[in-house]
Amino acid sequence: QVHLVESGGGLVQPGEPLRLSCAASESIFRIAAVTWYRQTPGSGRELVATITSRGSTNYADSAKGRFAISRDNFTDTVYLQIYNLKPEDTALYSCDALFPGGTLYQGQGTQVTVSS
Repeated sequence: QVHLVESGGGLVQPGEPLRLSCAASESIFRIAAVTWYRQTPGSGRELVATITSRGSTNYADSAKGRFAISRDNFTDTVYLQIYNLKPEDTALYSCDALFPGGTLYQGQGTQVTVSS
């Protein structure tokens, strides 16, 4: 069983930056890809960004320019940096870890609320 713990969410003002963390209980070298999603009440999960074990990144069109995904191999943590937060970024942000065999693990998420 692999555990993913997200953190870094909270109440932030529009225009501020925020960095979210996804800490894995396994070495991220063993994880094929980690993906950040976000979800608002009444809507489905929206893919935000993905980073592979090789460091390749992919972003949703809506995330290009203000979001940056990165990884720290020493702490087995994947980060999602968000710049210039907007009220429409308010959502529950969660991360998924996909292993080479196809097993998928999901974290509980961290709430981000953007409001003045």
